[in-house]
Amino acid sequence: MSSQPPAPVVLDGRHIRLEPLVPAHVPDLQLAGGNDDEVWRWLPALTPRSEAEMGRLVEQRLAQQAAGEAVLFAVIPRGVFRPVGWIAYLDISVPDERLDIGWDWVARPYRNTAVAVEAHLLLLYHAFEVLRFGRVQWQVDHQDYTAQTVMTRIGGRREGPLRRHVRRLDGSWRDTVVYSLLAPEWPPLKERIRAGLLP
Repeated sequence: MSSQPPAPVVLDGRHIRLEPLVPAHVPDLQLAGGNDDEVWRWLPALTPRSEAEMGRLVEQRLAQQAAGEAVLFAVIPRGVFRPVGWIAYLDISVPDERLDIGWDWVARPYRNTAVAVEAHLLLLYHAFEVLRFGRVQWQVDHQDYTAQTVMTRIGGRREGPLRRHVRRLDGSWRDTVVYSLLAPEWPPLKERIRAGLLP
């Protein structure tokens, strides 16, 4: 069976719900992560200081989605009923059965928790089980140790750095550490999830 392009969809997990990102999420997203430089530290965007700035970021991401370059999901913890961040499929190549998970952030209290981990696991499940992709990858700033811890926790394989790969907003250069998971590596990870070992 050939791979299918991803589309906006609702994904339910034990700890979170992922739903398509929409402009109506902007006020809650600003409350969750606006004005927090630490949340935006590793993203290619300035920290939004107002709802209007958050709104522009959401518009940019949704324009990327409309162009077929990404699919964005709001991250909504169980019992909270409002988004505390977002996560995306990016760099989608259906012919190559490959996509990235990235452009993700969650409010500081949820970082490196079951909320952050399950967001990635739900997108992995959807990519491998529903869309039939063969490779999922992440591209992480070499200094973003929190993201690298999450990648290791969920079983991502560290492939190594792309040296002097991307210029940060401050003009400095980052190395990009690539992690990946292949379709044959998914079943053992799924068993760990079923056994309650993750997230």
